[in-house]
Amino acid sequence: MTRIVVLPHEELCPEGALIEADPGASILDSLLDHGIGIEHACEKSCACTTCHVLVREGLSSLDPPEENEEDMLDKAWGLEPCSRLSCQARVKDAPLTIEIPKYTINLASEKH
Repeated sequence: MTRIVVLPHEELCPEGALIEADPGASILDSLLDHGIGIEHACEKSCACTTCHVLVREGLSSLDPPEENEEDMLDKAWGLEPCSRLSCQARVKDAPLTIEIPKYTINLASEKH
């Protein structure tokens, strides 16, 4: 199991969280499995940026993003060098610290 520290997010995870994820699972699935309801408007198909996260620690342990993820990330709110789409980034053995941005670019936000 891989440790993921989720930094506090005002709405989704006010206290922050420490979760254990299976190597090979996406960051998104790992968050959802632990009750952190991050948006994922395109249902994990790399067609939007609503699952954008900032990988504050452990970025180098992830496989680099593929071209389609990089193209989508260009549209993300608050893009930083450590940005990833959580539906595409797969957990490895190294611990991660992630931050969920305050905003997403989503015309119709739905509460899950």
